[in-house]
Formats: sequence, C-alpha cells, structure tokens
Amino acid sequence: MKAMRARTRVKICGITRPEDGIAAAQGGADAIGLVFYPASPRAVTIPQAQAIVEQLPPFVTVIGLFVNAKRSTIQEVLAQVPLDLLQFHGDEPPEACRGYGRPYIKALTMGEGTDVPQQAEIYSDAAALLLDAWHKDLRGGSGECFDWERFPREAGKPLILAGGLTPDNVVQAIESTRPYAVDVSSGVEREKGIKDPVRIAEFMRNVMAVCCARIGQ
Repeated sequence: MKAMRARTRVKICGITRPEDGIAAAQGGADAIGLVFYPASPRAVTIPQAQAIVEQLPPFVTVIGLFVNAKRSTIQEVLAQVPLDLLQFHGDEPPEACRGYGRPYIKALTMGEGTDVPQQAEIYSDAAALLLDAWHKDLRGGSGECFDWERFPREAGKPLILAGGLTPDNVVQAIESTRPYAVDVSSGVEREKGIKDPVRIAEFMRNVMAVCCARIGQ
C-alpha cells in the first residue's frame, strides 16, 4: 500500500468581512488571515476582527498578521481577538516575535540573496516560514510571484508559499514547490479586500485536485 502524503494546507489571507470568512471556511480553508497593518487595503480594526471570528465554524485557525507593530499594539489585539497564530511580515528580529503565548510564522521576502535555511536557523522557534515575493513598497498582497525555482526543498521547518497565487496557477505552484501550505489573498478577490466565493471555491478545488493526484501516484 502506498503511503499517503499530507495534503497541502490553505490559508486565505486579508479577510475583511464575516461573509468572506464563512466562504473561506465553507470552501475548506484551514486558516484565515486578519491583517492588523493600517497601511494595507485589507486592514481590519479590532471590532471588524471580532465580528469575523464570531461567525467562523470550529477548526478554522485564525492568524493575525502584523508588520513592525509595537508590542503594546499586538497585546491589545490579543486581549480582544482570539488569535491562534501570529504572522510577522516586517523586519522583526526573533526576539520581537516571542513572548505572546502564541506560535508564530515569520514571513520572508524572496529578494536577491535571501537564504531560507539560514533564516530558518535565525527564527529557530518559528512554527513555519512564509516565503513571499519581494516588492519595494508592499508587505504582501502584491499579487506578484517570485521564481519558484528558489523555493527550497528542505529548510528544517514547514514552508508556506505565498505571492501571486490564483486558481489558475496554484496547481503548477504546488507541483513546483511541494509546500506545506499555500497562502492566497488578492488571487481570490473581486476587488481589494473583498473576496469572491466563486474564486475561493475554484482555488480550493484545484488544491484538492493536485493533492489527490499526488496520493494516487
């Protein structure tokens, strides 16, 4: 009997409305991302985040995304929003990611010279590393891909693929990189910050299709 490989997990980031969180959960997403970065077009306030989380069914992981936030800001959010994981998408050193009583993901922008195994050693206590496209002005959500040939096969911890993923390219992305998880935001939107349930469903079908094909190999 062939051993079953774990399916690729899915996070849908930049959720701004309860109905979009529900659509992500109904589509089969493992996690949603709430952006607590005021400069983002997908930023949410604490009351918005509370309304989204209240409508989620069980077993959907809620991830809070921060960019170079003050510790007091993160603590204020945690006191009012039940986050399961933290995602640091700025220039935070390891010590700035710790001490919140939550596991964390560190995002890395895949600019020239980014050494993922080295970063895995630096962020040794991170639950995972998220690899995203580099953009001179944006911290994620750029809709741009990086060269998937640079995605390492092994880094000593789970790797999440982000950057420019859509229903049209997610099969190729998974086949090329074999990530632990994929993270999509703009690729399942009908406008910035507003998700499209049809595109979410299509994205999830394609992820499941490639995973089922792998199991059958």
